[in-house]
Amino acid sequence: KKTKGDPKPGQEEESRTCCGCRFPLLFALLQLALGTSVTVLGFLMAGISSSLLVRDTPYWAGIIVCVVSLVGFVMLCISYQPDEKTCVQFTVKLMYFLLSALGLVACVLAVAFAAHHYLQMTRFTCDTILDSCQCKLDTADPLGRTFIYQDAADCGSLTSMLNLYLLLQMGLNLITALVCLAACFVMWKHRYQVFYVGVRFYPLTPTECQQQKV
Repeated sequence: KKTKGDPKPGQEEESRTCCGCRFPLLFALLQLALGTSVTVLGFLMAGISSSLLVRDTPYWAGIIVCVVSLVGFVMLCISYQPDEKTCVQFTVKLMYFLLSALGLVACVLAVAFAAHHYLQMTRFTCDTILDSCQCKLDTADPLGRTFIYQDAADCGSLTSMLNLYLLLQMGLNLITALVCLAACFVMWKHRYQVFYVGVRFYPLTPTECQQQKV
């Protein structure tokens, strides 16, 4: 026998759906915010010196994550159908999962490149020559590699600002990679069925209609 305090089956399903609906929206918002931050910071780093390589200014990782978040928002706008009954729903979910995995790989690469460059910067000995900053790892070695940063009139300000940007890139990309990993984990664990994706309508059964009339 059911007591008055026992929730109805429809209420249980609705509460479970509502609890799960926070996951994809939260991930999409976090990915959009973090991806935008990484992209803006990457373009700021590219403006410091024209000699910086693309791998050292990981705006590409931020753009990928922003695209992932947009796919997540599209996924929220699709009407929910249980058991993947629509091709569009399945395609968008699969695309979101694959792009999240791609964003994870891109962010990990960005962290590795930024960490490698930062370790080099800590051992550089730099001198300002004309409008460029020339740095060496070992000044005693005449055949050692020289790193040249163009459009830099002051080596001190360039190295300090670049070190700060590299640290920020490592932190932001690491957090973004964790968010993409969590998104992939949730999508895989729930098999695209447990949590809410889109708008779901619950049609009233004849029993519920009779109860409402009473």
